[in-house]
Amino acid sequence: MTSSLIALLATTVEALPEEAASAVTQAAASADFSLLDLVLKASIPVQLIMALLVLASVTSWIIIFRKWKVIRRARNEADHFEERFWSGAELSKLYAGTTERGRGVGGLEAIFEAGFREFNRIRQRRGVDARAQLEGAQRAMRATGSRELDGLEHNLELLANIGSTSPYIGLVGTVFGIMVTMHSLISTTKQVGIADVAPGISEALLATAMGLFVAIPAVWAYNRFATGVERLSVRYDAFSEEFSSILQRQSHLDEG
Repeated sequence: MTSSLIALLATTVEALPEEAASAVTQAAASADFSLLDLVLKASIPVQLIMALLVLASVTSWIIIFRKWKVIRRARNEADHFEERFWSGAELSKLYAGTTERGRGVGGLEAIFEAGFREFNRIRQRRGVDARAQLEGAQRAMRATGSRELDGLEHNLELLANIGSTSPYIGLVGTVFGIMVTMHSLISTTKQVGIADVAPGISEALLATAMGLFVAIPAVWAYNRFATGVERLSVRYDAFSEEFSSILQRQSHLDEG
């Protein structure tokens, strides 16, 4: 047995014939593909679906960056205004500073400005009781708060639609890719192997992957922004209630 092992080790390994080596090299080259090649060689329906997914991805990222800036600015403005509001400043001076800045106010500052303006307007009327003053201010604050929240929620519905429909659009591309591949292979008379099926299946699965890549950030961003808007809504409602209490005390002092 030992002599057999020695003889086996002593044998030289012969190189592959030139034709066999060429076949192996061609097989390796055919297995080497890129995503760009899959997109360019895909069928027309699949390419259209991929283009739609790219457009949806660009749109979602534009919404994500813009909405991130808007919600962050609204949160920072709410923090700054609450700090000034609860610092003990007089309401009339705070209102004058809000109206004299020569810029559009938003968030809590807009709610305060609308409520105090309506409160002063009704208070200047004769024969109007404190309850009417307070109800007028509350209506103005609710209307302004609704407009502010509507601005914060702008395009969130589109972001949610992109996140929920992109995987299904990708699946449609997968179905079309497999259908086109199967029909093209059935029409041929030669024997079909895995190398013939692989490109079509790859482009079909690429459409599904693109749908997921579009949907995942859109869904994550929508959930995050929706939570941020909900928290701002709670802050707006809480401030309106607290400011209503202050105005109620102010109206009773005026009557007294």
